[in-house]
Amino acid sequence: MQLNHVMSRVCKDWSYTSNHASDPDGRIVLIWKSPATVSVLHQSSQSLTCEVTVAGTFKFIHTAIYAANLAADRTDLWVDLIITQQLLQLDTLPWVVGGDFNQIIHHAEHSSPLVNHIDPPMSDFRNTLSQLGLFDLRYLGPLFTWSNKCPSYPTAKKLDRYLVNQPWIASHPYSLASFLAPEISDHSPAVLDLDVALPRARTKPFKFYNFLTKHPNFCQFVGSEWNQLGGTGLDLSHLGWKLKQIKS
Repeated sequence: MQLNHVMSRVCKDWSYTSNHASDPDGRIVLIWKSPATVSVLHQSSQSLTCEVTVAGTFKFIHTAIYAANLAADRTDLWVDLIITQQLLQLDTLPWVVGGDFNQIIHHAEHSSPLVNHIDPPMSDFRNTLSQLGLFDLRYLGPLFTWSNKCPSYPTAKKLDRYLVNQPWIASHPYSLASFLAPEISDHSPAVLDLDVALPRARTKPFKFYNFLTKHPNFCQFVGSEWNQLGGTGLDLSHLGWKLKQIKS
C-alpha cells in the first residue's frame, strides 16, 4: 500500500510492478510508460523477469537484479537464473539482465591491490554466466560502478552490469549501456540504449605495401621525385608536405 501511495504521487501516469510478492521489502520496482508494455514472467527475492514490448513492434526479455549481500544468498540467485532460463527457453530469445549483482567477476574489478586472485564467489558467478550464455554488453563509463564513499579507506568495485545473450546481439547489434555519475547513491545509475551507432573513423590509416620496395626502379624513382619537391626541409611541416606528395 505504501508503494501505491508513493507511485500515485511521484509517477501518476506511469505503470509499475515490483517483487513484493517474493520479498517483503520489495527490493525491485519496475516503472514504465506507454507505448511500452510489461508482463511479469517470473520473480524472486533477488530478480524480476518480464517481457517488454515497445509500441507493439518488437519485444525482449528483461531481468532486473538486486542481489543479496551474502555470497551464500547469491547462490540462490544463480540457481534461480539458470532455472528461469530453462523454463522460459531464454537461450532462444533476446535477453538482457541488468542491475546490482553485488559480485565481481575478476579481481581487476576491485580497486584494492590486495584482491589479486579469483576466489570461489567470483568463480561461481563466472561459471553461472558461462552456463547461461550471458556476457557484458558494450558500455561507456567507469569500470567501478560502486564505492563505499569513505575518504579514509576508499574502496570501489564493479557490482553493476548489463548482461546479454547472442539472440540479443542479433536483434539489437547497436545497443549500449552507459554508467553515469553516482551523485547521491553509492552506485552508478545505468542507462540502456537500444540503438547507438558504432563510431566511425574520420580518416583511413595509410597503408604501405612492402613488396613495392622490391621493384628494381623503386629507389631511383622515389629519389628522383623527392629531389624534385625541393631541397632540405626547414621544419616538420615541410617534411610532412613532401611525404604527402610522395605518397601519391
